[in-house]
Amino acid sequence: METIRTNRLVPTILCWAVVALDGFDLVVLGTVIPTLLATGELGFDPAAATIIATVGLVGVGLGAFLIGPMTDAYGRRRPIIVCVLVFSVCTLAVAAAPNTLVFGILRFVAGLGLGACLPTAIAFVGEFAPPRRSGRAVTLTMTGYHVGAVVTALLALVIIPDWRVMFLIGGIAGLVVLPLLWLALPESSSFSEDRPGAQRRAPASAARELLRRKYLPLNVAIWSASFMGLLLVYGLNTWLPELMRSAGYDLGNSLAFLMVLNLGAVAGLLLAGVVGDRLGIRRVAATWFLLAAVFLAVLSIRMNHVAVLYIAVFITGVFVFSAQVLVYAFVNGAYPSSVRGTALGFSAGIGRAGAIVGPLITGALVGLGIAYPWGFYVFAIAAVLAMVVLSAIPRTRRSAGTPALSSQMELGSLPQQ
Repeated sequence: METIRTNRLVPTILCWAVVALDGFDLVVLGTVIPTLLATGELGFDPAAATIIATVGLVGVGLGAFLIGPMTDAYGRRRPIIVCVLVFSVCTLAVAAAPNTLVFGILRFVAGLGLGACLPTAIAFVGEFAPPRRSGRAVTLTMTGYHVGAVVTALLALVIIPDWRVMFLIGGIAGLVVLPLLWLALPESSSFSEDRPGAQRRAPASAARELLRRKYLPLNVAIWSASFMGLLLVYGLNTWLPELMRSAGYDLGNSLAFLMVLNLGAVAGLLLAGVVGDRLGIRRVAATWFLLAAVFLAVLSIRMNHVAVLYIAVFITGVFVFSAQVLVYAFVNGAYPSSVRGTALGFSAGIGRAGAIVGPLITGALVGLGIAYPWGFYVFAIAAVLAMVVLSAIPRTRRSAGTPALSSQMELGSLPQQ
């Protein structure tokens, strides 16, 4: 029994470390852009900063799309090792970039590697988790995302304005994780059991299978929810301090404000996995999005006490971020292992489009001078839409070959097909 627990714990710890690299990438550019804009180093100006931030997210989205079919064809282990290597080398190279063009290209390629890591790590932990605990395993692993973001923000307080050191730290962290993955990360149990068939399957086969008509309603619901979820995650992380400044709050250091949001996210992830495994991942994800909408609407109301505001922001973080992660956990149980990596990759890739759209919409509202309260209204509407599409997924008995939602799928523990 102890050996079984150890065998399950090692992949979870290693995947947690990989996801923490994604958390680093979430905030690192935001920590260095003010310095680069103030100094004009490398030729940075607002237009260049916007383009570089966008191409990085495009790279992450493409990486998520491309990796899914590869992991379903060739396994989870080798792709995640290669992707961490690509991210680490390119992140180190950013520190030596001579101009904004090279800086942007390196961020794009690093994004390709990093975007591929997240869905692969989620597939890993979901397949190694014991029955009826997949939601807990996924949400626990995703705490690494926000821990990585908080640690990076704290490092920035000490290191900035030496922006190059920030990228050196991120690249070195990836290189430290790399040999651990090589030595200790096993192949996914689900892929190993299906190895003979998987060896003959071309990567395109998994994508074609996922896009078949029988998966269409499920795909549309999950992709829509993922899009809305990451619209919220990136929109809030990018613009929340400015939204509150527009509301007239004197928040002092906005970094502390973002830390409260992400600390709420960590608490929410620990709670959501337990509740999701007990009550059903799909049901809890829909409820979490609804509660996120409520508290986002609450933030549009002017509060007289900053302490109350911080509590409201913490609770908002609890529901917003874990709602999106529950979508990923649901994917783990909603699809058979033969297309699970592809399904997670497509969900994450389409979600990254929301990660681009969220900051753009909110930025446009800031430019128009109506970010407060309309920014919060937009976020609340996005959360309600995610709740609606998840609630609309059919929950009927499954006939042969039809991925309708059964009670086990509701719990995220669908038997292998």
